Amino acid sequence: MNFRFSLGLSNGYGPRARRRNRIAAIISAVAFATGAQADPVTLLALGDSLTQGYGLPQGDGLVPRLQAWLRAQGAEVTVINAGVSGDTTAGGKARLGWSLTPEVDAVMIELGGNDLLRGMPPEQAKANLDAMLTEVTGRGLPTLLVGLAAPGNYGPAYQQAFNAIWPDLAAKHQVLLLPDLLAPIAARTPEERAAEGLMQGDNIHPSAKGVEMVVEALGPKVLELLQQVQRD
Repeated sequence: MNFRFSLGLSNGYGPRARRRNRIAAIISAVAFATGAQADPVTLLALGDSLTQGYGLPQGDGLVPRLQAWLRAQGAEVTVINAGVSGDTTAGGKARLGWSLTPEVDAVMIELGGNDLLRGMPPEQAKANLDAMLTEVTGRGLPTLLVGLAAPGNYGPAYQQAFNAIWPDLAAKHQVLLLPDLLAPIAARTPEERAAEGLMQGDNIHPSAKGVEMVVEALGPKVLELLQQVQRD
């Protein structure tokens, strides 16, 4: 199955300038906070093949690229790759407890893509993610929930129910949200994606170039997350 994504884009100098200023402010705050810490912040990236780096050479996957981007902004952070190819929200829920080792300071949850691919009920995925967020926030760990846009293969009702999972849970648990990890790639037409080589042959996983685009959009959200980390 091929995912189909959509993203509304706004044009104009004003919004872009405001976004740049906002990112600069976040970077300054994170750099100040992490600079006062003796040890790097540890971020657990819990996810599926998109997090794990399926089909890419070592170093080109989401986690190493994200860590490099964050460090280039001055954030002293170590990102743990807890991505498992093929994992569903149920699998993530099952392994969450032992993934939350003592050194973890913040958590990014990127799961749901395989639930989509298998046509699993949206309410099931939502319940699993709800349980994970309850456990993580119950431990006082700042959290970023990363979603995906559902394709229309299973009909509009299914698509609407799945897309509602991420904002509903983010609001319920008061965590940061990135609604669609692959939105930067989805903003391109299929022809543009092919011409620019943004996806691997399966049209599900980003290429190394596609990962770069994803990280550029994801990175600022992760900087916001790191800003929430409180260290003794």
